[in-house]
Amino acid sequence: MPHKWRLTTEEKIKAIEEYLCGAVNTWDLAERYSIGQTTVCSWIRLYKTRGIEGLTPSKRNRRYSVEIERHAVQDYLTGSFSLNDVCVKYDISRHGMLQMWIKQYNSHKDFRQPNSGMQSTWQKGAVRHWKS
Repeated sequence: MPHKWRLTTEEKIKAIEEYLCGAVNTWDLAERYSIGQTTVCSWIRLYKTRGIEGLTPSKRNRRYSVEIERHAVQDYLTGSFSLNDVCVKYDISRHGMLQMWIKQYNSHKDFRQPNSGMQSTWQKGAVRHWKS
């Protein structure tokens, strides 16, 4: 991938529509636009779950409640859902966000509520792993 540039929302939509009608695959799009295949798959997921809004750059970071973070991590750790499935189920923008929550959870760090004075929402000594 020799160079990267930011694609416009219209270019992303055009690329995704080509994919959805079966004209190209994700590898072809990744190569054409000099981006990673994971990025293309992320665009497709966002487009399917949020429509055009999912591809439009946001001026603010999306915030998730502690309950969504907790449920998403629990769903993933039970083995019932893949990383992608959990992101779709809870409308999480990036896999990396969920991976960060899982890492935080497995390292026994607390999820914190925004603007709560960093009040802990996990109980100390709670079991951190689920078995299916």
